[in-house]
Amino acid sequence: MIYIILLAVILVAIGFVLVKKPKQAVVKAFPAEWHTLLLENVLFYRNLSAGKQVEFQKRIMLFLSEVYIEGVQLEITDLDKLLVASSAVIPVFGFNEWHYYNLSGVLLYPDYFNEDMEFADTASSRNIGGLVGTGRFENQMILSQKALYHGFSNTTDKGNTGIHEFVHLIDKMDGLVDGIPEKLLGHKYAIPWLDLIHKKMEAINDDKSDIRKYGGTNQAEFFAVAAEYFFERPDLLKRKHPELYKMMEVCFNTKKSK
Repeated sequence: MIYIILLAVILVAIGFVLVKKPKQAVVKAFPAEWHTLLLENVLFYRNLSAGKQVEFQKRIMLFLSEVYIEGVQLEITDLDKLLVASSAVIPVFGFNEWHYYNLSGVLLYPDYFNEDMEFADTASSRNIGGLVGTGRFENQMILSQKALYHGFSNTTDKGNTGIHEFVHLIDKMDGLVDGIPEKLLGHKYAIPWLDLIHKKMEAINDDKSDIRKYGGTNQAEFFAVAAEYFFERPDLLKRKHPELYKMMEVCFNTKKSK
């Protein structure tokens, strides 16, 4: 009996040796023609220095090597890939390295959808532009192509669905989507951040704020909405909400990325 056990242990050990480690994703070279697409469609990229644009390109390709993008009743284009990847890169561009370990893929729907994931013209209550998946959609994100494009084409409305959903994903990396991104904020900022959130949410719900109404829903939505505002209209946020701007700057480490 003891020989059988030893033989089994040896066979298992041999198996571990023979099994190859999974290959790391291959990061492809950035296609030269994508530079023009980014310049034309992503204001954040357009405002970067030439050197930072090269870094942004590398981050784009790293993201695309790690996360698949799949179209649902639509053909994925280069611009689709770039806008999804830009939504992912922009919030974390201030950090030397970032991997979305809690995301395997992005499903791109052609239009807004409802809670049943229906987007046909005949479907009712189609008002969702994006969401971070749970349950059978765990580790996936669902985005409306229409909402994604609108977020990057309208540079004055302080909103960007793609960035909003990736900020939720960043928030979720500590296990909870609660508006307190422990991966980004140091412990000493937690209490001041919560105090600021509640003060700003109260102003939103009293119609005394220019921050989008949806930000008054809960802490998680406030964080995502404030991040949209921060990346879309940083100068305006700095002027109207200096305390919130400074907290966002700390949270996303943006002084380094400028």
